[in-house]
Amino acid sequence: MLEEFKKFAMRGNVVDMAVGIVIGVAFGKIVSSFVKDVLMPPIGKLMGGVDFSNLFINLGDGTFETLAAAQEAGAATINYGVFINTVLDFLIVAFAIFMVIKLMNKMKTEEPPKEPDTKACPQCLSDIPIAAKRCKFCASEVE
Repeated sequence: MLEEFKKFAMRGNVVDMAVGIVIGVAFGKIVSSFVKDVLMPPIGKLMGGVDFSNLFINLGDGTFETLAAAQEAGAATINYGVFINTVLDFLIVAFAIFMVIKLMNKMKTEEPPKEPDTKACPQCLSDIPIAAKRCKFCASEVE
């Protein structure tokens, strides 16, 4: 069983997938930081100094100045600002993946269909070279 697991774990696809997951997680952290620390502050400033990560709806009693204060008090909240950040994270990651796949598809060069080098004999329908004047199978003359 150990040998079978080793064979499975060392297959190329599994290793490639593991590398992809690690890079994806790191990329996700970068995108999250970009959205939270770079993208949302200017958007919040343009919208009158709004801190998106602090936007929430309190479902309980009491009034709380910040999301952290509400969570510390154990109040039930709907954290729609955090949700907006998460949606932007997703959109940026999806767009980046789209661009990578588009680039990979562009790099794939399709071979143009090559000219046929054989033709069918009109008598026996065998494949013969295009330049042939006579069929090598039935000896009939071909154009």
